[in-house]
Amino acid sequence: MQIFHRSTNTIAKVSIFGAVFFLAFFAWIFSTLMRSSYATRQGVVLKQPVPFSHDHHVAGLGIDCRYCHTSVEKSSFAGIPPTETCMNCHRQIWTNADMLEPVRASYRDNVPIEWTRVHDLPDFAYFNHSVHVAKGIGCVTCHGQVDRMPLMFQQASLQMEWCLECHKDPAKNVRPKEEVFNLNWDPADAAGFRKYAVQHGLTLPAEAQSPEWAPSAEDVQALQAKLAKDYNIQSLMSCSTCHR
Repeated sequence: MQIFHRSTNTIAKVSIFGAVFFLAFFAWIFSTLMRSSYATRQGVVLKQPVPFSHDHHVAGLGIDCRYCHTSVEKSSFAGIPPTETCMNCHRQIWTNADMLEPVRASYRDNVPIEWTRVHDLPDFAYFNHSVHVAKGIGCVTCHGQVDRMPLMFQQASLQMEWCLECHKDPAKNVRPKEEVFNLNWDPADAAGFRKYAVQHGLTLPAEAQSPEWAPSAEDVQALQAKLAKDYNIQSLMSCSTCHR
C-alpha cells in the first residue's frame, strides 16, 4: 500500500527544478541590479550646488586638471578646490551671475561649498591618485573625457571587477607620464609615437619616417609594454593592495 500518491514524485521533481530555476533567476536579478547605474551611479549626473562644467573650463578655457585638483600628484586624494580658486577668476568675470551666487556666498561667509562627491569609493577600498599618476595612468582612463562633460558624471562602474581588469594587465592603460593630463592623447598618433618610442629605446621600422606611416596595434602594444617595464609596473592582484 502506497503512503504517497504517485503524483508526489512529479511534484517533488518540479519543486526541486523550480527551486533551482528560482535561485538562478534571483541570482541573475541581483547581479544585473548590482551592475546597473542604480547601484553603481555610472553615467548618472548628480545634483551639485553649482552646475560646474568641465566641458567649459577644460575644453573651452584650457584649464589644466592640476589647477583645481592640486594634490593629485602627491596625495591619495586629488583634492577639491577651495572657493578661493574659483574666485581667482570670478572676482572679475560673471561677477553678478545668479548661478554663481553659492560661490560668492561661500567666499563671503568663509563657508566651504558642499559638493556632492561623484567618484565615491566605499571606505574599505583604498585608492591612491598619486601612485597611478606617477605610473603613467591618465585621468581619462578612470574619469573619461571630462572635457566633453557639461555636467560631471561617473564614467566607469568603479566596481571591483573593473579595477581588476586593469590590475591584471596594466600595460594596456599606460601612457607616457608627460601625457597623463592630456585628455585627448592618442597612442596611435604617428608623431607622438615616434617621439616616445625613441625616448624609451624602441627601434622604429624604416618606413616610420614616411609622412603616411601610422603605428599598428602591435606597435602601440609594444610601446605600452616598454612604458610599463620602464615605470616598473607589475600585475597587482594582492588583496592588500586595495583592502588595507
